[in-house]
Amino acid sequence: MYKKILNGFVDYPILTALFVTDFGILLFHRPPFLFSLLMLGGLMAYGMYMGQKLSLFKD
Repeated sequence: MYKKILNGFVDYPILTALFVTDFGILLFHRPPFLFSLLMLGGLMAYGMYMGQKLSLFKD
């Protein structure tokens, strides 16, 4: 399962870079409230996209 996740991150390097920077900004800084809501929405959309792409638990 972890190999499939890492391969998914390697296959989409631009989206992975956006995810890591967005997550880092939200984790280590305090952006304004509305901006942080937009960033959190972006993280959720990326997570749903990768969940559909990877299909981790599909037989």
